[in-house]
Amino acid sequence: MFTGIIQSIGNVSAIEAKGADTRLRIETGKLDLSDVVLGDSIAVNGVCLTVVELPGDGFWADVSAETLACTNLRNIKTGNAVNLEKALTPTTRLGGHLVSGHVDGIGEVQQRHSEGRSERFVIRAPDELAKYIAAKGSICVDGISLTVNTVSGSDFELNIVPHTLQETTMSALHIGNKVNLEIDVIARYLERLLLGEHAAEQGVTLQLLQEHGFAKV
Repeated sequence: MFTGIIQSIGNVSAIEAKGADTRLRIETGKLDLSDVVLGDSIAVNGVCLTVVELPGDGFWADVSAETLACTNLRNIKTGNAVNLEKALTPTTRLGGHLVSGHVDGIGEVQQRHSEGRSERFVIRAPDELAKYIAAKGSICVDGISLTVNTVSGSDFELNIVPHTLQETTMSALHIGNKVNLEIDVIARYLERLLLGEHAAEQGVTLQLLQEHGFAKV
């Protein structure tokens, strides 16, 4: 598990094709690797990857075909900057929200503009994820724990403060860029709980919400 509080911006220094899979070498910048061992998890742009080699100034990780298909790591290039966070320990401050590192879908930046010292972003989520995104709720964008300002259909708005712009890759995002999205884990479990005895059926329907008093007829 992770918190979504980015600890360092790293760089992709090498990419090796391994059949359908890929191996990435990440230079970790200021990220302290002194307590990292082989087999540990590090989130790269919000994707939980396993450390398979520790060359000293970074780490190597294998990226499966499934992960490549479901995240923006499939478009990663040598020299790209990436957000990095080591996995939680029992003493870590939970400054963001609980993040699993399992990406739910890929969003696209629709708008970006300055507002004072902050930047406003509008990101479009896949339609199937829209129901999990709520105003003032949490969402993970490229591994960054962020608060949703407003929601309109599949679009949601974020206000990014100067510190977050400086310490993450948000400063480099432009209209059309693809980003990894992970919804709040609480929303996933809430949906499952609402299903109750209908858990084997397909998703939450308006009828189901009406039956349990969560929507008016």
